Amino acid sequence: MRLALFFLVFTSSVSAQASLPQEIRKIAAEAHGKVAVSCSLPGSDLNCDVEAHSRPPMQSVFKLPLAVYALHLMEQGKFSLDQQIHFLPSDRILPRTHSPLQDKYPNGDVDVPLRELLRLAVSESDNVAADIALRVAGGPAELEAYIRSLGVRGFHLEDDERGLARDVAVQYRNWFEPAGAVQLLRRISDNSPLTPAHSELLLSWLRDSPTGPHRIKGKLPPGTVVMHKTGTSGTTGDVTFATNDIGLIELPDGRRLAVAVFVTDSNADEATRDAVIARIAKAAYSAAVAAH
Repeated sequence: MRLALFFLVFTSSVSAQASLPQEIRKIAAEAHGKVAVSCSLPGSDLNCDVEAHSRPPMQSVFKLPLAVYALHLMEQGKFSLDQQIHFLPSDRILPRTHSPLQDKYPNGDVDVPLRELLRLAVSESDNVAADIALRVAGGPAELEAYIRSLGVRGFHLEDDERGLARDVAVQYRNWFEPAGAVQLLRRISDNSPLTPAHSELLLSWLRDSPTGPHRIKGKLPPGTVVMHKTGTSGTTGDVTFATNDIGLIELPDGRRLAVAVFVTDSNADEATRDAVIARIAKAAYSAAVAAH
């Protein structure tokens, strides 16, 4: 009897996991665009891969790898969290961009602690703060080489936020495969290349982010801890080029589910795009809770 019950539970769990990509594809169809997904849960065969090795434009998702690299450089003795970095007038992105830093100092020409630049970039998705941090860290090529050195594949960065602001086509040169984004999340969570103190600081910035409240977080049980980084493009006509969210979701048993959802070239409105991400995250979460 016990064996039969175990077999029933086991086969039900396997069946549910096998049908997860199919469920995700059904949800994704509502975006009226391209949807790419990947997830990972240690100790399980959880699979929600849909176009997991495609190359969607990542937009501000790049700010998470940037923060990892900047913290690594601090551990190499090149910078410190409290080091003052000069916000040059030439760092401004004009006429306007999403930047609490530039809103506060519209003329630039002020020193800002590197800790604050990274917090603004990760938590607030501040474009100017991110570009300043990328500048002092050595630029896109140095960042990409470091991420590759971690064993993470499928990350490519050519342009900063200023470049994206100048030409909408540029964003397609900056991509992150969902499988690669999940690799990075798993590395941060399970085998961080950073010290415990820096790892916790980074996770706190992700956890405290107010961006994308209706994306990965949108349909999870109240109180669920989510550490995530969004990416969002503009819209031309009725096409929104990128609506993204990648993150770690804490399960009730303490495990962390890594999930990445990228919605590209969508004709759906913002509420629908966000809901697609939220429903995919919820489907992955439910399957992960059932996976023991």
